[in-house]
Amino acid sequence: MNDAEFARRYYAAWNARGVEAILALYADDIEFSSPYITALGFSMDGVIHGKVILRAYVEKALERAPQLTFKPEGLCVGARGHTLIYRNNRGERAAEVHEMDEFGLIVRADATYETT
Repeated sequence: MNDAEFARRYYAAWNARGVEAILALYADDIEFSSPYITALGFSMDGVIHGKVILRAYVEKALERAPQLTFKPEGLCVGARGHTLIYRNNRGERAAEVHEMDEFGLIVRADATYETT
């Protein structure tokens, strides 16, 4: 898997607000965590499981944030995946860790946000 190419696809999908293109990046059994999962009312622990609930989360996130965009700042590559570092349209810096499967799909994602 080419991590830089995956990152390009990731940013293109989110910045185009393409729900199907976004979902195509994830495995069916995705485990996704983010503080926004709790904020949007999907799970008290900030974790969702499976592509069906991920679709609902992505659709709601895009609806609630019509200006949502990601500007890449860095890419860190590890043994089981990579970390994308970016800023969103509000200027928040985020790091999203992706663990990948053998097909190049995200099986576990953990989105974190800078607090300062």
